[in-house]
Amino acid sequence: MEFRKAKTKADIEICKEAILEFRGNLDPKTVVDQVFQMINQEGFELVYIPNADNTKAGAFIGYRTINMLRTGPMIYVDDLFTFSEFRGLGYAGALLDYVAGEAANEGIKSIHLDSGYALHTAHRLYLNKGFHLACNHFAKPIN
Repeated sequence: MEFRKAKTKADIEICKEAILEFRGNLDPKTVVDQVFQMINQEGFELVYIPNADNTKAGAFIGYRTINMLRTGPMIYVDDLFTFSEFRGLGYAGALLDYVAGEAANEGIKSIHLDSGYALHTAHRLYLNKGFHLACNHFAKPIN
């Protein structure tokens, strides 16, 4: 299994279809520029596993290191997605392991993520990878 870290707009283009499948709220015309800006200005990391012919990402993870008073430095996973035709092959677990390795290399003591209530298959994966339910996440939209 090959992991690639997106660094260029061409790399992000390989991930574009997967990003848009997972985050349908994004604008297809601007998503590559948005992710490129996040990588270059916000410390966002985008790692993907390419399909066999390297034309698209079969799965990807997006994450960043942040420093909070309650945790100290931590990695926050923004996004984790696998196309349906690649599910069951261990891609999501491998990407989580990749991020855990990055955390260990940097001396970071925890990884955090949010997940929708009904995503039971994902929750099983997270629990099997050593995550625990730490809190509920609240959000307030501002109009």
